[in-house]
Amino acid sequence: MVTPSRITLARKRRGLTLGELSELTGISLQSLSNYETGRTGPRVGTVGRLSQALGFPVDFFEGPEIDELPVDGISWRARTKTPVRTLDAAKAAGTLATQLYEWIDERFRLPAPDVPTLGKPDPETAAQMVRTRWGLGSVPAPNMVHLLESHGVRVFSLAPDYAEVDAFALWRGAVPFVFLNTGKTVERGRFDAAHELGHLVMHGPDRQCVGPEAERQANDFASAFLMPTSSVLGHMPHGAHVDQIIKGKRIWKVSAMALTYRLHDLHLLTDWQYRSACTELSSRGYRTDEPQGLKKRETSQILTKVFQGLRATGVRPSTVAAELGITMDELNTMLFGLTITAVDGGGETTASDGKRALALVT
Repeated sequence: MVTPSRITLARKRRGLTLGELSELTGISLQSLSNYETGRTGPRVGTVGRLSQALGFPVDFFEGPEIDELPVDGISWRARTKTPVRTLDAAKAAGTLATQLYEWIDERFRLPAPDVPTLGKPDPETAAQMVRTRWGLGSVPAPNMVHLLESHGVRVFSLAPDYAEVDAFALWRGAVPFVFLNTGKTVERGRFDAAHELGHLVMHGPDRQCVGPEAERQANDFASAFLMPTSSVLGHMPHGAHVDQIIKGKRIWKVSAMALTYRLHDLHLLTDWQYRSACTELSSRGYRTDEPQGLKKRETSQILTKVFQGLRATGVRPSTVAAELGITMDELNTMLFGLTITAVDGGGETTASDGKRALALVT
């Protein structure tokens, strides 16, 4: 029995309209519409054609209903003119990742969510409140993916075919999710993670999280979270030159442009100095890249430990993919490009509920 919502999800994941899928499969537009609405069901041979065209195993279409991520609850960090079909495709990929999360959650004890949803504090105050709650003080933030995971945020990578989408976040019930583009520089990836944390804290799960004002607030939160006021004032001079900015950015592991913005925000650069620094940094290639920047991408420790633990007990990633009804290629898009190898099971214990608990570090 084919599940209509799974046909729709698979089509959106590939960024296709009904008309385009009709052309690919030779199935009439009306028939496809009927399949997705559940008015009629496709025959076995037709399911095979859908499977081949959409790149999903036949078993995927026969699974239980899937609830897509809610559009209204997503904070998009994407280009202004990103096509709706691209956002739909990224949302569909996120929906599949939540299925992986549920599979993992049934077998492992994951950290409980510890992300405060604050009233309406300004971004600077919100960032300081979260830092205090998480015991960070004013020291530079550690690995951002590890930090989020240790406080109960489920972090997955975005498929590389969504270059226009930098990141997005949402609350799914009481569980916060963040999805990150791995095609960015390490420094910009850290900022994206902090930006999405800002959305989770200030704009969810019950508050508006879209629009220019929400994006500005999340940017300001990320800036304050990654570069605390007291830390920046203690390390950076007034009127810092570009070479000082490039040297200073390594303290907080941020982009040169992000530090320049923060210096201006803290009145350590005048308007003229800020514009001049941005112009020079741009001429040196810092507008779109981070020359001589960090090389080691921040990735998920939870996903690494989960798949290492599974393999140590004989469960291979291909088994997980098969149980989810997806291909290994699809699974890999969620895993930050991790190469999962077998380990001896260290850092893992079995809890009283039968789930395996993971030992995490930040």
